[in-house]
Amino acid sequence: MSNKAWGGRFDEELDAIAARFSASVDVDGRLWEQDIDSSIAHVRMLAGQKIVSTEDAEQVVAGLETIRASIERGEFEWDADKEDVHMNIEAALTKAIGEAGGRLHTARSRNDQVATDMRLWTRQACHSIAGDIDALLAVLVDKAEAHIDFLMPGYTHLQRAQPTRLAHHLLAWVEMLERDRSRVLDAAKRMNESPLGSAALAGTTFPIDRAATAEALGFDRPMQNSLDAVGDRDFLLEAVSALAICSVHLSRVAEELVLWSSQEFGFVQMSDTFTTGSSIMPQKKNPDMPELVRGKTGRVVGSLVNLMVMLKGLPLAYNRDLQEDKAPVFEAFDTVHDCLAVLAGAIGSASFDKARMADALQAGFLDATEVADWLAARGVPFREAHHVAGKLVHQAHQLGKKLAELPLETYQQAHASFDATIFDALDMETAVERRDVLGGPARKRVTKAIEELRGRLEARRGS
Repeated sequence: MSNKAWGGRFDEELDAIAARFSASVDVDGRLWEQDIDSSIAHVRMLAGQKIVSTEDAEQVVAGLETIRASIERGEFEWDADKEDVHMNIEAALTKAIGEAGGRLHTARSRNDQVATDMRLWTRQACHSIAGDIDALLAVLVDKAEAHIDFLMPGYTHLQRAQPTRLAHHLLAWVEMLERDRSRVLDAAKRMNESPLGSAALAGTTFPIDRAATAEALGFDRPMQNSLDAVGDRDFLLEAVSALAICSVHLSRVAEELVLWSSQEFGFVQMSDTFTTGSSIMPQKKNPDMPELVRGKTGRVVGSLVNLMVMLKGLPLAYNRDLQEDKAPVFEAFDTVHDCLAVLAGAIGSASFDKARMADALQAGFLDATEVADWLAARGVPFREAHHVAGKLVHQAHQLGKKLAELPLETYQQAHASFDATIFDALDMETAVERRDVLGGPARKRVTKAIEELRGRLEARRGS
């Protein structure tokens, strides 16, 4: 932007490298729709308050709608010399309609203008991410229902621990994502206050109606302090923090897909459409898409760190540092959107190996807890029962046998309470079904959880 454009304060033009260094339209051009919407709300309020004439306001609105159509058609010529999205649109407006265009900026500053635009964009982006999460949840609920009878090992420390259902495991992913969705929407709700009318930092001398512009733009209310309205970006911190947590969850899901698709696990076969080969090893089928989801987590977490470091030393109100808030926010939203879509496709097209999961249940003494629980249910203190079960595991391991292959005599030597019903408890299906508690893997509990999830998704689609 030419220094002469800022009025009589400047004698010299901005140095070329300084102009290039400070230009942001290549990034903030993405805010064009929000900028037009907030400008229309602003000029209509100005007319309503008789600060500008109705005729001028109508010209401004018509001119902005023409610019909107030009941008939508890809015909608008963005000019880096005009620095940012706001000046590009205002300059195009003034060129198109003349003097009336210059009245649009009455009673506002670029400070409250950009703060408003960023809230509008981020609010919409949060709702879009919530929709992306729902799309992945719909895939997961379908997979859970289709595989409700698939048993698999549950793990702690990446060691086989107890039997569970594949559906139960998939529903654990669901719960993580549901919280992520809630966090993103909480951020959208908290940011839904309007900075417009705060001007540079201390409001304006014009008799504006901030409540009118807030309502026109779908905000709950105007922000209460003009300094805070233009000077803080905590709403971006909160939104990107929610995205970073979501990205960490997606990375954990991706890690399990990578593990499960290895020959060592063999629980899942990824589709050709979401895997790649090797440039040298013709047998390879690499889970590149989950690996990339895992890798891109660093970009989202980095965006959060970027914003926090940018803000940490800023005095109120506006500082030019705040121009740097947009790139990390846009990148975080774009990355999480892509990761959610890729995982929805990868999981939706994957096939699970029931036999391989069942085979994995047979090694690692996953039924040891059943032995301890069997004794505890008959009055043996759990710590004693745990010790007895551990001794039986040790004996079985020494003999190269499974717990179910030990004779009853061995059990009775370990503890007098044992009888032949202990072998019923060692059946994997029985072990899973006995965990008939809220949040457990028993079939009816998992079925109920699936039904409830479907109900939530259906309600959200209808709202």
